[in-house]
Amino acid sequence: MSESVTDVMEAGAAEFRYAKERLGEAGESAWDRLLDWLMEDYFRLEVTGWENIPEEGPAMIVANHSGAWGLDAFVLVKSLTRILNRPLNVPAASLTFRFPVIGSYARKMGAFPLDPTLGLEHLKAGELVGVFPEGISGLEKPFRSRYRLRPFSPGFAATAVQAGAPVVPVSVIGAEEAYPKFGDVPALARLFDLPYFPLTTLLPLPAKWLITVGEPIPAPPRPESYSVRKVAARRMCDQAQEAVQSLVDRERGRRETPFW
Repeated sequence: MSESVTDVMEAGAAEFRYAKERLGEAGESAWDRLLDWLMEDYFRLEVTGWENIPEEGPAMIVANHSGAWGLDAFVLVKSLTRILNRPLNVPAASLTFRFPVIGSYARKMGAFPLDPTLGLEHLKAGELVGVFPEGISGLEKPFRSRYRLRPFSPGFAATAVQAGAPVVPVSVIGAEEAYPKFGDVPALARLFDLPYFPLTTLLPLPAKWLITVGEPIPAPPRPESYSVRKVAARRMCDQAQEAVQSLVDRERGRRETPFW
């Protein structure tokens, strides 16, 4: 009798796992279709300059991070992956993978847990890596500070220098208006164990989005000593932030209005 009960329990557990997997796949498919609609019809996304990204070989894609919920990461990865027909590997905070559907979808799109190497192995394998060096601080900034980049963390530049990979600056315009951050709700942040909980709109606003890819910043000859590599990385980090901010400032002026 106990064996029969065990068999039933195992069969039930297997069916539950199967149903959960199918439900997850359905959720990912729905999220993918929603992104398509948002990008093409709602945000009227335009992508220019993508030819600046190498067709083959390694490159570090560096973009500004904005909008209260970080939707820009999904839009950037999905659009560039589709255009280039190359995977874009993105180191993401552990928070990303805590959300049902969103976390598993992010993994399938090329996201991997954040680590100190920031995708060094991907670059050494000749692949693309995408980073948002402002990190969460880019998402936390209030709407009044929109499109003013927060200081870049230099880790990505150290990785690019070590791999001998060029850095390609990218600006993302539209996320600030789609999900403007008007304030914080600390109580909800504590409740859900989040670094912050933004006071923003429930649904994204119909902002016009522009993704612009700038000219690559070549990696310097790989320095032998750690101290020289550190200086080279700091210089490349500063160059990248200046290039991204310049693109952001220029591209903001291309829209007649942020909305329809």
